[in-house]
Amino acid sequence: MQIPAEVKPACWGAVGGAVALAIVGFMWGGWVTGGKAEARANERAAAEVVKVLAPICADRFMHHANVSKNLNDLNKIDSWRRESFVEKGGWATLPGSDSAPSGVARACAEILGKQKV
Repeated sequence: MQIPAEVKPACWGAVGGAVALAIVGFMWGGWVTGGKAEARANERAAAEVVKVLAPICADRFMHHANVSKNLNDLNKIDSWRRESFVEKGGWATLPGSDSAPSGVARACAEILGKQKV
């Protein structure tokens, strides 16, 4: 099969346009691959889980029998160690689970750090 000579430049133009469109779309147009979209969705979902569960953790902490002692102990601890204090106390672990979701104890400790005794 013989392709007319005037069709070749049009085909190469279409190929070049498609490549240019893909480059512009991925670089500046906001296009992403399926894997990157899924990773972003997982990050947002995890952040929302932390946003919802951290106040519940703080509420469980504040309704504990020894709240004033625990709050004093928490405030005496370095800020970078407060997360483990909340995890060890079990306030970030929800009923039915063995461990706290990632980031919940840290966010809970930040909320509790602002509480007054």
